[in-house]
Amino acid sequence: MPNLLSTYRHLHAHPEVSFDEGQTAVYLTERLQSLGAEVATDVGGHGFVAMLRNGEGPTLMIRSDLDALPVTEQTDLPYASQVTHTDESGRDVGVMHACGHDVHMTNLLGAADFLASHRERWQGTVMFVGQPAEERGAGAKAMLEDGLFERFARPDMAIALHVDAQMEAGKVGVRGGFMLANVDSVDIEMKGKGGHGAYPQTTVDPVVEAAYLVVDLQSIVAREIAPTAPAVVTVGSIHGGTKHNVISDGCHLQLTVRSYSDEVRQQLLEAIVRKAKAVAESFRAAEPEISISEGTPAMYNNPELAARLGKLFRQLLGDDHVVEVEPSMGGEDFARYGLAGVPITMFRLGSIDAERLAGYARFEQSPPSLHSPRYYPDPEPTLTTGLRATIAAVEELLPPRE
Repeated sequence: MPNLLSTYRHLHAHPEVSFDEGQTAVYLTERLQSLGAEVATDVGGHGFVAMLRNGEGPTLMIRSDLDALPVTEQTDLPYASQVTHTDESGRDVGVMHACGHDVHMTNLLGAADFLASHRERWQGTVMFVGQPAEERGAGAKAMLEDGLFERFARPDMAIALHVDAQMEAGKVGVRGGFMLANVDSVDIEMKGKGGHGAYPQTTVDPVVEAAYLVVDLQSIVAREIAPTAPAVVTVGSIHGGTKHNVISDGCHLQLTVRSYSDEVRQQLLEAIVRKAKAVAESFRAAEPEISISEGTPAMYNNPELAARLGKLFRQLLGDDHVVEVEPSMGGEDFARYGLAGVPITMFRLGSIDAERLAGYARFEQSPPSLHSPRYYPDPEPTLTTGLRATIAAVEELLPPRE
């Protein structure tokens, strides 16, 4: 554990944003090579593949994401990140592992270390994948397009874990079937005719158009989607105008759209386009510009693999330490490996110790969520449970032959 904690603190203190994970990848691959793994770098960007072979048998893929977020840390930890990054708009922003990828990477290294030195306990190949740009929903796609399964191996199974900011450390959460959602981003530019705010009759006001659209979008989920089908349409950003008394020529809206089924996904996107055009027509405005960018597909945990791991974790940790997690409208590009034909399962890992959770409860507060500048895991109990679960999964899925 002292070595693992040192590794974790180093990774936490040296985060790198999506598409810029070069030093993180070097740190991990050097460690994996020292354990005897065959390592390939620069797969789909800064991604890497490390093959730890141990005789004939199936191939199990274990994925960890590498990237951090453009978030300025506010935890007061002695190893808090002081890293900054210049973003695409030229602003200097803080960088932080606010989503627990530092735990995921430490878990991967710890599991590799144990498996390399306990080869009598498993047989086959473990395919450790360090994936870039998960936070941008792009890393898995980039690695697959770079021949991940053709150049190295098509695994028989793939697993991953993800920290949970609300779950007690020492517990894990499992679920078969849909666990995370389709995520799409929609940009809408409502067109107007600018002019003086004192003479609105000479203008077409795109801010008022946008206001009508924001309200009208709410009716899609409420009145066009079946109540039993999960769906979300959220307007996360709206920008228009420059001054109190100036009516602008345009107003820009940014939406996140979430669903599970492909049918509901298509229905949502078509309805958004229809309603945006209808609002513009009602104002005699030019047709809006609408762009849709696909984020991540819905993540479907293989039911058989999830059930097998759930049973294993209950034997390992006890029934009271295994939670049947609810499906979430969050997104994860780990889903793409499943769509590529590999049975996948991601399980949740509790990351807040019981005493800290009790403290939040006493003050009727919720723990900071993932992506919060105040989120941090309690590393020792979190890593202990994550490693026990990961190593047990390898021993279960790649047992030694008689």
